[in-house]
Amino acid sequence: MAETTEKLLGLRRMLIWLYEGVGKWPVTFRWAVLIFDVATISYFLVSPFLGTPGEHYWLDYVIGTIIALDLAARFYIAPTKRRFFQRFMNIADLIVVFTMLAPLASQNYAFLRIIRAMRIARAFTFLRDNSPLSSYLHLHRVVIDRAINVVVFLFIMSALVYADQVNRAGSDVKNYLDAFYFTVTSLTTTGYGDVTLVGWTGRVLPIIIMLLGVTLFLRLLRALVTPTDKAEVECTNCGLMRHDRDAVHCKHCGEVVYIENEGFDP
Repeated sequence: MAETTEKLLGLRRMLIWLYEGVGKWPVTFRWAVLIFDVATISYFLVSPFLGTPGEHYWLDYVIGTIIALDLAARFYIAPTKRRFFQRFMNIADLIVVFTMLAPLASQNYAFLRIIRAMRIARAFTFLRDNSPLSSYLHLHRVVIDRAINVVVFLFIMSALVYADQVNRAGSDVKNYLDAFYFTVTSLTTTGYGDVTLVGWTGRVLPIIIMLLGVTLFLRLLRALVTPTDKAEVECTNCGLMRHDRDAVHCKHCGEVVYIENEGFDP
């Protein structure tokens, strides 16, 4: 019993080291996870075009098993198990695992796999801290965050449109590209009218796309046209996040703040 407990503690320490530690091997491991995330998201986007459903179930099982192992590992090292599934990203992974490992039972819900695109946000956080472009990514964090929100929203809403309208009588949506095209034209309020939806859901979905999507799109445009004259560094005393780039003290409480920069042109 004591030996088993010691092995479990050793496994926990190793997982914490890989997922949260510093050094060559933890960073390499997290790079591998990032590459896997990008590959699976790409696969979920192109899978509707890969021929007859059922031809690539073996790949679904492989991907689903890896995602399940990653989810189980993160749950095992979570400091508070009760709060682990209060994060929507973890719930999304659980849903994706279900659709991958039970393809026959969950075939009608396969479109939900695209919600894994939310992990793009986590990939950006990792790249901001562990890539040669970290200073550039940190400088333009607001713009990139909002661009990611728009992209993820497009993928998720396109998946909903595709699942609801494909093969439906009278619908112009024949594939995922049609759904994505409709989502983009609705979000930008262009509305060419060459792709239309049917049914009451065909009215509700465009309303959601326009109300939420336009809001996200305008936030992105605002971030693009607004000068990035502020640095986002948390004050250790009061928690204020935004400071002038040449600030030495926090304007709110006067605490010394340390803002990394590459110098200023004279």
